[in-house]
Amino acid sequence: MSTPTARRTLRPPAGYRLAASVRGLTFSPYDPCARVAAGTFWWATRTPAGPATLALRPAAGDLVAEGYGPGADWVVERADAVAGLRDDLTGFADLAAAHPLVARLAREHHGVRMPATGQVFPRLLRAVFEQKVTGKEAYRAYAATVRHFREAAPGPLQPLLLPPTAAAVAATPYWVFHPFGVEQRRADTLRRAAAVADRLERCADAVEATRRLTAIPGIGPWTAAEVVRIAYGDPDAVSVGDYHVPNTVAWALAGEPRGDDARMLALLEPFRGHRGRVCLLLEAAGIQAPKYGPRATIRSFAGY
Repeated sequence: MSTPTARRTLRPPAGYRLAASVRGLTFSPYDPCARVAAGTFWWATRTPAGPATLALRPAAGDLVAEGYGPGADWVVERADAVAGLRDDLTGFADLAAAHPLVARLAREHHGVRMPATGQVFPRLLRAVFEQKVTGKEAYRAYAATVRHFREAAPGPLQPLLLPPTAAAVAATPYWVFHPFGVEQRRADTLRRAAAVADRLERCADAVEATRRLTAIPGIGPWTAAEVVRIAYGDPDAVSVGDYHVPNTVAWALAGEPRGDDARMLALLEPFRGHRGRVCLLLEAAGIQAPKYGPRATIRSFAGY
């Protein structure tokens, strides 16, 4: 299907940056389910109406949203949320003024908005694979899993794949994930989450989703925050337990090369309500704490 079956024109605010705003929806430039190609953002997903692909294309100051597949109307109706155009920055400028760096980054990156997909399981799939491993390991596991359940997404951009269904993941034995670099702990966590995905998708907001997610064995505050930041566009979601973020926050806001979760939360407290947004701004600016020691080793579970 090369012709969109649904179309809508959006009017983003001045200075809006599409690629930077949707960056969190892609795992890498080679994400099998989402990517930016020739200035257009392509996002494959599953909707209540069926598979769909959303294309977001800048055009003369507007943002054109086009949908493909049975779920085209659903993704086009949500296109503004996916693009981050429902992101509410009310009160953030006043909070940002509490720190000169945050105030400057808020001005310089005012065109970066936080998307809200309205979908929990696709982001949860990726977040579980990201638990306590390197980015390369996580991407390898995610991409291999998507390709294992391979299903082409509708639309003209190929290859573009749909994320696997929760039912298919729940029914897959844990050892199937081993060749993808996933040990039994993460595989079982993913399968448990997939088994209750319907309930997770019915959560009314980020608070309820966080509560239900963290009730699943193997899912803690870090994973929940990674999910609700994207699924609900939660600007206050902080990835407690992250390997890098506490150091980044401590370095950026206090000039301290290392920080733990408690120190990070203390430094972010003046920005409550937008703490996750502050972390996003630091990332957008490329701010990193000094690096010490060797890199983490990339492991393999293929032989287990």
